[in-house]
Amino acid sequence: MSRPSDRHSGLERNGERRELELQSSLIKAINEASPDGILVVDDEGVVANHNRRFVEIWQIPDDCLTGRQRGSAVGASDDPILQSVMGKVKDPEAFLARVKTLYDNPDISDHCEIELLDGRTVERHSTVLRAEDGRYLARIWFFHDITGFKQAEAALVELSLHDSLTGVANRRYFFERAGHEFDRTRRHSTPLSIAELDIDYFKAINDRHGHAAGDEVLKSIGSISQRLLRKVDLFARIGGEEFAVLLPDTNLEGARFQAERLRQAIANYRTTAGRCSVTCTVSIGVATLKSSDASIEDCLLRADLAMYRAKEKGRNRVEVDV
Repeated sequence: MSRPSDRHSGLERNGERRELELQSSLIKAINEASPDGILVVDDEGVVANHNRRFVEIWQIPDDCLTGRQRGSAVGASDDPILQSVMGKVKDPEAFLARVKTLYDNPDISDHCEIELLDGRTVERHSTVLRAEDGRYLARIWFFHDITGFKQAEAALVELSLHDSLTGVANRRYFFERAGHEFDRTRRHSTPLSIAELDIDYFKAINDRHGHAAGDEVLKSIGSISQRLLRKVDLFARIGGEEFAVLLPDTNLEGARFQAERLRQAIANYRTTAGRCSVTCTVSIGVATLKSSDASIEDCLLRADLAMYRAKEKGRNRVEVDV
């Protein structure tokens, strides 16, 4: 017959064992339920733990999962996994250098974004695990696929810089880019020109054919400009029916030529809106940056004045700043 103290000790051991089992089961459940890929590598470079999400995010092949259990890398060196991952990132040399730095410096934590060759973006966070006495035990890595977030972020940036109707650059983006080109022109003494155009009798188009037809006219001008202009040029909607063209490395004569091509293409284009067939013309003013201009707005103002002269002289024409 056991003594009361033995029974008490046995109950304590059973309780401790149950608590350890519970903690182990809880950690395993959290590990597998985590949306993050988790990898734990001990101080000898051996994989101590990883979850399924880690394998999914990095698309680790079966021949790299050579651990104690099938489909697992636990108990094996992390080298095969590291080589597999390096084959998927855009900058493997920088990736490897950072991994080595983190392994060599346990006090450093890491938080960064990694671009993959397949177009995905993975967010990485890493820190160390220590014993209660401060001994280094392992480094833990967390990986989260943020591709959807980055795509949504890029889409929002795109929307903030482009006109929602025509798809061309908006006023904000035009002046931002124009400011950069102004600075570049001043540094390198290269020419910079601006063309401003306004649709002739646009109100009459809306009144006669409806606003849907007017919208189609605006969109058609945007598509024509994208087809005719160079990649370095910027075509933007800066007002209701007003557009501007930024023409880097282009002198006054070159800008006049581009503006005339654009004017003719628009005049010859027929827009279809429902049962309506609509044509339109534009008046264009052209100006080139002068040494006396304090800002890009000075050049734009001269282009604007030239555009109004085109209106006064009968519309559907190009006038240059003199």
